[in-house]
Amino acid sequence: MGARRGTIGIALTGVVVAGGGFALTPPANAATTTTTTGTRTTYTSDDAYTSSTRKTVNFGAADKLVVGKESGETRMSYLKFAPKVAAGETVTGAELRLPVDGTPVAATLNVFSVPNSWSEKTVTAANAPKTGSLVASLKPKTTDKTLTFNVSKVVNKAGTYAFALKSASTNAVTRLRSMEYGTATSGGPELVITTKKTTTTSAKPSTPATPPVTAPAECVTDALLVPSCGVLWGAAAGGFTDTPRDQALKDWEALTGRTASIYHTYHKGDEQFPTKAEIAMTQDPKNPRVLLLNWKVAYNSTWAKVAAGAQDARIDKWSEYVKKNYQQKFFLALHHEPENDVSTSASSGMTAKDYAAMYRHVITRLRANGVTNAVNVIAYMGNEKWMAQSWWKDLYPGDAYVDWIGLDSYVSVEKGYYHYGDMGDILDRQPTGGGLGWYDWAVKNHPKKPIMVAEWGMYHRTKSITDKAPAFNTVVPELKAHPAVKAIVYFDTAKDDEGDRDISVNSTASSLAAFKKVASDPMFKVTIGK
Repeated sequence: MGARRGTIGIALTGVVVAGGGFALTPPANAATTTTTTGTRTTYTSDDAYTSSTRKTVNFGAADKLVVGKESGETRMSYLKFAPKVAAGETVTGAELRLPVDGTPVAATLNVFSVPNSWSEKTVTAANAPKTGSLVASLKPKTTDKTLTFNVSKVVNKAGTYAFALKSASTNAVTRLRSMEYGTATSGGPELVITTKKTTTTSAKPSTPATPPVTAPAECVTDALLVPSCGVLWGAAAGGFTDTPRDQALKDWEALTGRTASIYHTYHKGDEQFPTKAEIAMTQDPKNPRVLLLNWKVAYNSTWAKVAAGAQDARIDKWSEYVKKNYQQKFFLALHHEPENDVSTSASSGMTAKDYAAMYRHVITRLRANGVTNAVNVIAYMGNEKWMAQSWWKDLYPGDAYVDWIGLDSYVSVEKGYYHYGDMGDILDRQPTGGGLGWYDWAVKNHPKKPIMVAEWGMYHRTKSITDKAPAFNTVVPELKAHPAVKAIVYFDTAKDDEGDRDISVNSTASSLAAFKKVASDPMFKVTIGK
């Protein structure tokens, strides 16, 4: 039961169509259409069972799912999946596959659709979602090892799907293996979707000219620091330690094998920055870097007061400092992760609309003051709880004030722990109750804005050391599947602010080896433009 595991995709077949008809070999110079079918297997993000006689007891940590009635106790099971579909693919079919533990009862087992707002950590018979329409049924044979249901009529695209299992048995139960039973990629319930993708290749000219031999394109940043290709690589190292951040980053770069293009630092209130040490890091001719500066300008104040001009002296003083001391382009994130500090009280000065007003005021004043080298990033948390709030949409200050859309997000590598997942979960986390995942929301609502993962990390509890390699191995494939992401910035620390989570890349030898492989990928070879 735990949390989400990865999605496995396998290409199966291809059919070529040429000149409008089927052909074994397309005629010369004809356009060709290739249809590729495949399957993608997704494991449960949540699964649990409930008991009619223990109505308030949660069984989300059990390694079995139970359905049926025995000794007056009726048990039902609940499953949730979040399948992904690659760009250009359509879903043509879907099967729910449930591994049996022991011998199933030969009584009809029904699958119902249910809302996806429940969690395996809290669901009980007392608060379980109401069953919706019947999706599929079967009567198991006592020899069955896997029960397979056709759920194609409800699973027809990427999204979050939830089901309830109910048995007609009145004197025995069937036990199924939950996600907790197996390894990270086997052993629990599966949702297997069949996909189809059709691509057309244009006809080639009959006598094509020999193209000139050219060198591979160099990836270079533009005026808003957006790379022409590839992804900017960055980090904040030494978090919650006494090690100077510049030295911590240099040590991290030596450890991981790549210089960070982005150097992430944090400031608040009346601090004057970038500091001399930060400036020096960006003026190293052998290792040029760009600063990502977080500034909580409303420190010891409120967003509403900043928007009303109460901190204009602070803004003006910092403007003069920047103009005098730093002329290079830099990223500026105003009060990152604002969701954590939102108050719904209108008189608090800290509503979502107050944040947007603060953001607009500060950017407008900086521009009026002649600070023209700041590239503005709004850095969301992308937490499912906050994304589901009615006020979340009010945080955005407007396209005229935002250059990049940012995300700060983390996942656990411990199966069963909070936010267990991989890079896909960092990017695609959905609001509670369902809806567009964060990446899809950003691309749909702000299609012209590049995306920066301004903080990301993969963690385990300090006393539960777990290999991060499987999660790190998903980074490059997921970035290729999310092309709007143009920068990622790792937050590395052996202990978080509460001292319980280890986000370091080298907590195990295999974790470090996997991360070094990620860092060595050529997609991160980007030149900082002048």
